[in-house]
Amino acid sequence: MVTAVAAAALLLPPSDDGAAAPSAPTSPATPSLASSPRTDAPRQAPEGAAGLDPGRLSTTDPASIWVVVNKTHPVTPSDFRPEIGLVRGYQVAAAVVDPLTELLADSDGEGLGFKIASAFRSYDYQASVHASTVASRGQEAADRVSARAGHSEHQTGLAVDLVTPADPTCDFEACFADTAGGRWLEANAWRYGFVVRYQPGTTSVTGYEPEPWHLRYVGRELAAELRRTGVATLEEFFGIPGGDYPGS
Repeated sequence: MVTAVAAAALLLPPSDDGAAAPSAPTSPATPSLASSPRTDAPRQAPEGAAGLDPGRLSTTDPASIWVVVNKTHPVTPSDFRPEIGLVRGYQVAAAVVDPLTELLADSDGEGLGFKIASAFRSYDYQASVHASTVASRGQEAADRVSARAGHSEHQTGLAVDLVTPADPTCDFEACFADTAGGRWLEANAWRYGFVVRYQPGTTSVTGYEPEPWHLRYVGRELAAELRRTGVATLEEFFGIPGGDYPGS
């Protein structure tokens, strides 16, 4: 997750230590139909099978696409780094490369022009992001919108924050949900294996205020099952505690 406070720093592709990753064009051209074939309709993810076994993949291994990271379940080990791939110059977990590339290509075809604002972050880089937010907002307010180091989904490489440079008014704001880009993500992210992780009305479960720009990759099968069942959070689907940090 990312806040407007730290947005300026995160609009450059961060590497595992916060330095710039191998650069990509700042305004990448829409992929050609030859390199990224599209249909008139968004790609269809497989239908979620009734009774999808929630124990089939690990929810504690940070290399698992079903891992649950929140204020009560930190990334373990704390120095975990995923196998990295690049999408438009930003570092993500290898499993995310193809589906994110597809999502961006298809959304470009719809004229939405998403840009990745933040993707993989190391433990140390997340510590600097959170400290900046605390300095600006205070500890309590910062904890509602920014993860402490070791508790961020970004460390797994499975989370990305998207913005719309052509219409930045609602970037990193709740009103992003009401923009063309936010509505498209809400309706279509699941088709590529992503969920909008922090939904309205789920703060007591996830520990964070809504972030309609924050996508989390869980794979097409689980994303389709969450869509089919209407379950809004990973915590509820897997029966895993969430909420605030212990002792808070």
